Amino acid sequence: MQTILGSGGAIGTELAKALTKYTKDIRLVSRNPQRVNPDDELFPADLLDLDEVKRAVSGSLVVYITVGFEYNIDVWRANWPRFMRNVLDACVDEGCKLVFFDNIYMYDPNHLNPMDEKTPINPVSKKGKVRAELVAMITKEMEAGVLKALIARSADFYGPGIKNTSMLTETVLNNLSQGKSAQWLASANYKHSFTYTPDAGKATALLGNSEDAYGQVWHLPTAANPLTGREMIELISKEFGVPAKVQVAPKFLVKILGLFMPIMKEMVEMLYQYDRDYVFDSNKFIKSFDFKPTDYIDGIKEIVEADYK
Repeated sequence: MQTILGSGGAIGTELAKALTKYTKDIRLVSRNPQRVNPDDELFPADLLDLDEVKRAVSGSLVVYITVGFEYNIDVWRANWPRFMRNVLDACVDEGCKLVFFDNIYMYDPNHLNPMDEKTPINPVSKKGKVRAELVAMITKEMEAGVLKALIARSADFYGPGIKNTSMLTETVLNNLSQGKSAQWLASANYKHSFTYTPDAGKATALLGNSEDAYGQVWHLPTAANPLTGREMIELISKEFGVPAKVQVAPKFLVKILGLFMPIMKEMVEMLYQYDRDYVFDSNKFIKSFDFKPTDYIDGIKEIVEADYK
């Protein structure tokens, strides 16, 4: 049995598809899980309840964390450490291996070009500090020798079928598809990597089923030579056949919007990811597994074909 905690999101869905290469026994866990593959086992659970988490992972060889809590620092502080403690305790008790799907919020902002698995952990944001705490919790259990785990990190992601968890979808693809101006944060003149979600799902499944991958941090396969925000908008505009119009929201404007829009209030501390080059290096994974990431041109074509035609 291989179990996905937080199975309904963009990554959990792609991971469920990819796991069929390795097992027929896939358990999807969330408050209201929906079947991805015909034989998936659906397991409704409150992941903040230790007893329910223990039941959810019982009998699992590998447990994957793809949970996404509400993008709110108060929610993150309250839920993420509690959830992680539940999962760690359950996996140790049940003897499950753990795969944590992570982001790059904990990295030092002065080392984002490029960033690889050895990039210093020095978060400046409140959300980054929460993520660093989670990594420390996992590392402590691994170093104690009671847990076999790995951490799989992704850049900001994009892909087909994403509703509201991708900045690129929300502010660029959706807007341009409707003839509106694309929106970008801070500056559209810096490079910004994006990980393609089908690649992320395949790679996470591969890591979870590769014994030698455990005990390590892995950057999931992501196309090299990322585009600037403006270049990405031009690429998407060309695919839609519309003018490449863009509105850039500088920090002061994001702060003002935050007075009226909760999501913008949460974005202020993360703007450093858009006011400098954000280049994600996944060469370790690419070389280890001979994996070719989807390039940006093909990724955008596939999204437009799947979601907008």
